[in-house]
Amino acid sequence: MDDEPGFDDFVAEQTDALLRYGYVLTGNPHDAADLVQEALVRLCGAWPRVRRRDSPHSYVRTTMARLHISVWRRHRREHLTEEPPERGHHEVFPPDEEQGLWEELSALPRRQRAVLVLRYYEQLSDAEIARVLGISAGTVRSQASRGLDKLRSSLFSSPATLRSMQ
Repeated sequence: MDDEPGFDDFVAEQTDALLRYGYVLTGNPHDAADLVQEALVRLCGAWPRVRRRDSPHSYVRTTMARLHISVWRRHRREHLTEEPPERGHHEVFPPDEEQGLWEELSALPRRQRAVLVLRYYEQLSDAEIARVLGISAGTVRSQASRGLDKLRSSLFSSPATLRSMQ
């Protein structure tokens, strides 16, 4: 895109990090790729403004978090299929031995997962998370507490976790 200086460089430098962030949000490499693609399309449209005034990195991550939540709001139901999709592998995603925590994280409701990702992966404050997700700071704290409780109970009741502790 010769008419948008810097955008191609930003995409080339940030794609792997954005895919990892998308994976943490969605728990699925295919959904992560879709999320990154949509966020970059939106960034491209806003690039002249964002490049001058804001941080493109913050803009695209905020866009990804908001897109993730909006998908959850539109599709509150699971879509079952006859055959489960094949799992792809990409080097930017966690290796197989680290999948336990990521699978447990992906089992959380979307809002709880988004709050935990923004808090512990992005290291945002409660106020920043509230602003990104469009919810109150109290909701951020309650969603984080519920999400952590669910993770603790599922990790400590998992047979794989119990075997590794013995």
